[in-house]
Amino acid sequence: MNRLNYWYKILRIIAFLNFGAVLILWLAGKTDLIGIFLIAFLVFLALGIRGNVKLKGFSYTLWIFAGVAAAMFYPEYFRSYKNFEYKIFIVPLLQIIMFGMGTTITLDDFKGVIKMPKGVLVGLACQFTIMPIVGLTIANVFDFPAEIAAGIVLVGSSPSGLASNVMAYIAKANLALSITLTACATLLAPLLTPLLMKFLGGQFIPINFWEMMISIIQMVIIPIIAGLLFNYTSHGRIKYLKGSTLSFVIKALSATVLLTVAFTILGLAFQPVVNEKITYSQVFADDNILSMAYIMVQAATLTLLVPVVLGGIVHYFKKAEIVYQFMPLVSMIGIAVIITIITALGRDNLLTIGLALILACLLHNMTGYFLGYWFCKFVGLDEKSCRTISLEVGLQNAGMASALAQVMQKAATVGLAPAVFGPMMNITGSTLAIWWRRKTGKERLE
Repeated sequence: MNRLNYWYKILRIIAFLNFGAVLILWLAGKTDLIGIFLIAFLVFLALGIRGNVKLKGFSYTLWIFAGVAAAMFYPEYFRSYKNFEYKIFIVPLLQIIMFGMGTTITLDDFKGVIKMPKGVLVGLACQFTIMPIVGLTIANVFDFPAEIAAGIVLVGSSPSGLASNVMAYIAKANLALSITLTACATLLAPLLTPLLMKFLGGQFIPINFWEMMISIIQMVIIPIIAGLLFNYTSHGRIKYLKGSTLSFVIKALSATVLLTVAFTILGLAFQPVVNEKITYSQVFADDNILSMAYIMVQAATLTLLVPVVLGGIVHYFKKAEIVYQFMPLVSMIGIAVIITIITALGRDNLLTIGLALILACLLHNMTGYFLGYWFCKFVGLDEKSCRTISLEVGLQNAGMASALAQVMQKAATVGLAPAVFGPMMNITGSTLAIWWRRKTGKERLE
């Protein structure tokens, strides 16, 4: 252990040597070389603080900042390779993240609505009123360009994400309430996020309610349900797995193949109605309900049956725990990649309004914590629930907001606020959670 601490110390020393190089180059006016040393400083510091119990929680945030720095100094490497644009990864990465979220959820998590009805109702009310209204107010006060302003409202209109559950755990808050709120807010997002954007964000840019709703179902709800099914099948919780698991896997795989063939034939039959180039915008513009139903049913069938098959295979070979060990890491990498790509796409806009946007997002984030906490105090919730809802309100699903911006083909503008909000909320959320944790410890000692 001492030897490991020695290497952590070496990494921290290398980090600050790089920081020294950044200062020297900045004073010398050699700004073209600063990027390399700044990125190295953040990377080595992220590795080095892993050896410090109090600071290692900030390691992931430093990795995100390293990605942001790389995107700001060398944006061309994170936008495209020849004619291949990296932004097409944003939506699939969010789906993977949401799948990972689904694997952590069980049906028991929704029982919290019955066990803690007041906390859940107050939390959801705060989530979908405080942040959207505060976002709209800040967007108007700062007088941002229309698409940047819409991005701030979009962040406020999004549900909470997995970060709130982690912070609730660190803060020793009501973790069960946090998980229930995140799950419920996410399931309500297909309706409430487009609705809020239509009425609040619609004053900045045109919002297609139905297109946004379908996009959220596709990017968030279906992957979460897929993760939930994978969770149950990989742990053998489904009754059909009580017998021969291999038999179940074969049956499920056969069903997947048959349904895929059936929907392919169905698609050929409806070829005049549903062509391969159809988009959601065209579907709703033409009011073609048959096309919409076909697209959604086919996507849902393939997306939901495959995890069941894979879960059965994982259960059969008893490898479930290995899969679950890697899922958080995959989700963290996915979020970092999304933020890096969007930063690269919006780099020119950030150079123009970067400081103002950072301040706006910080105000949005901190106001969410403050109003969420004190409103809960006002309605008489206990201290743990107040802390939980405060974190749920302040910590938004920036990944979902980023992906929606990409679906709208406005990742470089609407997607900027989520890209700034994401790493910032990790810093403020971690700091607040650690402060509450220490405060709880002191109160017990006293």
